[in-house]
Amino acid sequence: MSRLEIGGIDISHSCLVDLAKLADQARPFYDWVTAQFQAHFETDETLDKILKAVREADLRAAIEKCYILADQPQVPILTDGVGRTYPHLKACYYFFSWLIRDAPQQRLFPLITRVARATHQTRTEAEVRVLAALIVKYRSNVATFCWEAMREIIIDRLEGSRRSIKGHEKETIGRTALVTALQTYYKRRGNYGNYAGVKVPDSQVTINNETFDVSANLLDANGQCVKRILMPIKTRETEGGGHAHLFTRDVIGALNAVQAEGSGDFLVVVIVARNWAAREADNIRDRVDHAAVFDLSPNEFSEFGDAEQGRLNDFIGGVLDGTVNPKALR
Repeated sequence: MSRLEIGGIDISHSCLVDLAKLADQARPFYDWVTAQFQAHFETDETLDKILKAVREADLRAAIEKCYILADQPQVPILTDGVGRTYPHLKACYYFFSWLIRDAPQQRLFPLITRVARATHQTRTEAEVRVLAALIVKYRSNVATFCWEAMREIIIDRLEGSRRSIKGHEKETIGRTALVTALQTYYKRRGNYGNYAGVKVPDSQVTINNETFDVSANLLDANGQCVKRILMPIKTRETEGGGHAHLFTRDVIGALNAVQAEGSGDFLVVVIVARNWAAREADNIRDRVDHAAVFDLSPNEFSEFGDAEQGRLNDFIGGVLDGTVNPKALR
């Protein structure tokens, strides 16, 4: 991302760019909830108008419908501030909480726990009851539930989530790019192609002593992982020479670990290095399934630019369509 300077002082806010990308990936979830509500109430009204008008009991039933579809295929994802996917039930909880209440985990969660005990309801029943009551009580104060307003709220909530997680900046950038690619496909198709769903784990993956910073699990209709997209993120402060060769060796080590396992996983390598040898880059691109190479020092790496994001989107589209297959060991 280009720097924004005034008087030689860098006032750039690269975090906002990343958070806005993640917030935009929540749009399919918003549209999905809208579709569930429209089907439930047999209307083509917007989510905003529905939430402003329905009775509390009817709202509870519509929210509950979204909850119980957790096991259905092709349900969109919702992520935290570093791009890790929430399980569907938690995604529903956060989505409806964000509509009407701040701090759903720190402040609202303990209150719902107390409601569940006091009313002898299950946790989910208490959640649905509390969320519906809050929306009806305060919807006139909120004034609008349109996507544009919701997007601003999500950016704010994701920023708080990111602050609480701390660290792992490079993984966050890679995970954001991967989620963006997956959701770009979903926005266009309304599904995940040959797969019933996706999950972006919240931790690194280790295979044969090689670590992969970011990954995505491609799921079948039973929720089982049938393939993975593995993304090691390699950064180097130094330039060229023998360091470039050692860097390449690290990448090849990750490649060999994946291919030797024979799982059929996809390998997407992200390389951040100033003046890395073009020959080394071509060698990597020839061997891995996809490579994103950034001619930057690690402290300049703040996001995938439009060009690299577009290339990743196209690659992920081919994976989900089934037109791209993992490269064979050679």
